[in-house]
Amino acid sequence: MIADNHLKISHILPGIFLSAAVAGLAVLLQMLEIRLAGRAWLEGLVLAILIGAVIRSFFRPAPHFDAGIGFSAKTLLEVAIVLLGASVSTGAVVAAGPGLIAGIAGVVAVAIILSYGIGRLLHLPHRMAVLVACGNSICGNSAIAATAPVIGAHSDDVAASIAFTAVLGVVVVLCLPLLVPLLGLSVAQYGVFAGLTVYAVPQVLAATAPIAPLSVQLGTLVKLVRVLMLGPVILALALMGEGRRGASPSLRHLVPWFIIGFLAMMGLRSLGFIPDALHAPIEKASTFLTVISMAALGLGVDVRTVARAGGRVTLAAILSLLALGAVSYALILMLGV
Repeated sequence: MIADNHLKISHILPGIFLSAAVAGLAVLLQMLEIRLAGRAWLEGLVLAILIGAVIRSFFRPAPHFDAGIGFSAKTLLEVAIVLLGASVSTGAVVAAGPGLIAGIAGVVAVAIILSYGIGRLLHLPHRMAVLVACGNSICGNSAIAATAPVIGAHSDDVAASIAFTAVLGVVVVLCLPLLVPLLGLSVAQYGVFAGLTVYAVPQVLAATAPIAPLSVQLGTLVKLVRVLMLGPVILALALMGEGRRGASPSLRHLVPWFIIGFLAMMGLRSLGFIPDALHAPIEKASTFLTVISMAALGLGVDVRTVARAGGRVTLAAILSLLALGAVSYALILMLGV
């Protein structure tokens, strides 16, 4: 057993070290920005993604790095999200109000319908349109992975629909902060907007970190509630008969463990079980792990995958994302967040 564990650890160490090196370079560049320009125009989180994507696209790391890169992008990020829960009090949830929670569910439902309609108008096959709609409206690759077995999707459809989330997700992370001055969003409104529109939880962290800590907290909270919509959506697809030729997804796809951990840490913080002296160290640990995860996320992104995904799939994803953004902005205005 000890030997097996040693082999597993040694298997992932190269990728972890590479991700950490990219993260370190990103942090150094951020410090250089601050020294030369007085502020960081690009945060370390974003720089880590960009540097990783450049390396992945033009200097493909050797295969023995893959396991550690995958571990850093997934497991380390999930741990960071759990730790992030310690910085969010239930007061933020109460302040958000039941209207926002109901609004999130409404946005997901409307976005799925709009995205599916856009896909069909562009003549995407039914299953492909469903995958794009669920991925765009809920949580990117995770939603696609959970939906695929339920609707009996082919592997080619899954690969093509996943391709757009990787590259477009990074584009959204880079461009979304520009909407703050353009739309006149407050830091709270921007956090809600990012949580409603960005594909994946780590991308929400990267998109909100350059704005304000409140944006990060609200964005993460909204995004996690949005991820929880995956269960009802999968159930609805099964009840509609989509799953007759498919298999049921596992429980871990419907309720990821890190969401439970995030909520548990948030509860412990609110009940006073986490001393104030630990808040700052936990937040720094979460940030440190997140930057490494962003580097790993970038190392897994090949910008050339968009070309392989096909023009219609890419166009459907872009139009669906714009529709999601419009619906999300309308919700923010309606609720007066």
